[in-house]
Amino acid sequence: MFGKSSSKNKKILLSGVKPTGQAHIGNYFGAMKQFVDLQNSGEYECYFFIADYHALNLIQDPAEMRKLTEELVLDFLAIGLDPKKVTIFKQSDISSHTELAWIFDTIVTMPYLMRAHAFKDAEAKDKEINVGTFNYPVLMAADILLYNTDVVPVGQDQKQHVEYARDIALKFNHIFKKEIFKLPEPLILNAVATVPGIDGRKMSKSYSNTIPLFATREQISKAVMSIVTDSGGPENGGIPANVYAIHKLFKTEAELKPLYEANKGKYKALKDALVEDIDAFIKPMRDRRAELAKDTKIVINVLADAAKKANKIAQIKLEEAKEALGVI
Repeated sequence: MFGKSSSKNKKILLSGVKPTGQAHIGNYFGAMKQFVDLQNSGEYECYFFIADYHALNLIQDPAEMRKLTEELVLDFLAIGLDPKKVTIFKQSDISSHTELAWIFDTIVTMPYLMRAHAFKDAEAKDKEINVGTFNYPVLMAADILLYNTDVVPVGQDQKQHVEYARDIALKFNHIFKKEIFKLPEPLILNAVATVPGIDGRKMSKSYSNTIPLFATREQISKAVMSIVTDSGGPENGGIPANVYAIHKLFKTEAELKPLYEANKGKYKALKDALVEDIDAFIKPMRDRRAELAKDTKIVINVLADAAKKANKIAQIKLEEAKEALGVI
């Protein structure tokens, strides 16, 4: 039932990103850079999708959704993802995702979903939780299982997403007595460190503490000069921890050591150096993104071509599931 991983016998890798705001360097070093590395490894057939249905839990303005979706595709292209090598598609273009999610809804219990981290976080904040937030893991399981996915790249804190997909696949296969769904494995990105924001907390749009991935030099300078600096006391060798933590994303510790030794207590000089290094790193991607954005049809064409491929694969798997159910 599962079939081959691909015509080239590569493992199938899938990951989704929600279009919920401007990409920042935390997104890049936390996931996007790894996407490019995985694409170029030659080991995987990669599917990267725009998780716009998941984003509906947060974005409910049509113009904003269209804009953020377009920007995320441009981001993917600008960092080096190649539509000739990977499939970049939009979740909402493939109706099999939501249809399979409903099928899974009929076998998943509420107590099981109440163990999900997103639900617990929302409940702890006393939010009025919508069904989409509660049901998030079921749609995510459908996203993963439709493509005979072998691996899902995740951080250690996101491992539960893959565990839900595995559990749901096992339950479906057991109830309907057919091996329809492959059990995906998490590809833990152990080398990925938490990227600190300008306030020292984890870089996150929700904290408004980010450095935009495609920022202009002026924007970079403004963000870097806003980095909260500690006293750089004896316990950390007089180094301003927040500045250094961001700086070592762009330079090796061997390269940074003489700079920080020579400028102990000179926070302005260290921040100026960080501005230079971030700008040098970002500029090629920023320029490429600006060039790509001149072509008004590039996003439409990338998504249209990918939708054809993804829909064909997803529809085959959905029909296998529906046959097991007895509805076709």
